[in-house]
Amino acid sequence: MSAAYCRLAPGHPIHGLYHDTEYGFPSADESVLFERLVLEINQAGLSWLTILKKRAAFRAAFADFEVDRVAAFGPTEIERLLADPGIIRNRLKIEATIENARRIRTLRQSHGSFATWLDAHHPRSQEDWTRLLRQTFRFTGGQIVNEFLMSLGYLPGAHAPDCPIFTRILDHSPPWTRGPLEFDCGNGSVGKSAGE
Repeated sequence: MSAAYCRLAPGHPIHGLYHDTEYGFPSADESVLFERLVLEINQAGLSWLTILKKRAAFRAAFADFEVDRVAAFGPTEIERLLADPGIIRNRLKIEATIENARRIRTLRQSHGSFATWLDAHHPRSQEDWTRLLRQTFRFTGGQIVNEFLMSLGYLPGAHAPDCPIFTRILDHSPPWTRGPLEFDCGNGSVGKSAGE
């Protein structure tokens, strides 16, 4: 998303809460990280508003994004999900979600948690993150990776610097503030993260 989201979202009945309390805020909670990855994957080709409207259905369909439960899904669950009108019924996205849950379990073995794995690879440029996530997960193209990482504070850009939420996010020390990373300020200038 862009600075335009900071103008659109405040006060919006659906975008507002996500913009004001989640987008760009860091989290180490595995189910939050997994949910954000799944939602970004499912947003590909669709509007974010569509995904937010379907969010409760996604949570119900994918066991509240509990990684171990989703990793155990098999052919019966895939058929159930393909018949669920509350979610995006795309076989590739559904199968990627299940496989990505399995891969997160593997990351637990190597790094202790999904969050620790992300932190172990920070900081990186958006291009390097895209390469890494493509090697690690399924259905993770450049835009999906960019939004996933911005939504969790690993890359800057979730909010315009003049957005009131930008300051609130800085109070949570998002990862992008802890590394030497250049970013677009949204006004044509390039800034440096506070970590530099």
